[in-house]
Amino acid sequence: MYRIETHLHTAYISRCGWMSAQALIKSYAAAGYDAICVTDHYNRECFDYADIDLTQPGSKTDAFLLGFRRLQREAAGYGIRIYEGAELRFDGSENDYLLYGFSHDLLADPDAVMRDGLASFYARAHAEGALIVQAHPFRPKCTPAPAEYLDGVEVLNCNPRHDSHNDLVYAYAQQHGLLMTAGSDCHRPEDVGQSGILTDTLPEDGYGLAQLLRSGNYQLIKPN
Repeated sequence: MYRIETHLHTAYISRCGWMSAQALIKSYAAAGYDAICVTDHYNRECFDYADIDLTQPGSKTDAFLLGFRRLQREAAGYGIRIYEGAELRFDGSENDYLLYGFSHDLLADPDAVMRDGLASFYARAHAEGALIVQAHPFRPKCTPAPAEYLDGVEVLNCNPRHDSHNDLVYAYAQQHGLLMTAGSDCHRPEDVGQSGILTDTLPEDGYGLAQLLRSGNYQLIKPN
């Protein structure tokens, strides 16, 4: 079966990310992964960190995808597929949302996306077939979003420095009939390969990953 990391941050965009593209790809190759979805943080703090000026006109998506592109280049010699993803945070909340299978236009105007909030973004995302999964909704300072604005929740967040109360997330997913995902939430070397999904098929791109998650045809990788 194929091993896919669904939740990972690079040092280029995510302020809390420690690892370069070269370090990440070597570590994940050694851990036996076949694909990685780069879900760098899409929030005001990280745009400041990455020197992406939201006051200037023009799409910011290419700048935001710097970590994805660097990891994609490094992965060429390893046979590992790299998917575009994002972890969004809207103004006025500490909640984070993993986004899969999106067009570049959807994230072009971060200031508007973050100001408009989850409900507005969910409608736009769903109009083009993107998938929204709330990450670690029961961590301190986080609250589970209304189920009508979610496709799924991350029932196994295996970052070792946070208590994500995964048992509560699992119960929330069951209660509301939401998709269940798992990810390492990788920021540092000790986070590599803690979780993700196992699947019989390997998606070609981020759109394929979103379709796979929507199908539910995968297994969650549980931590050792």
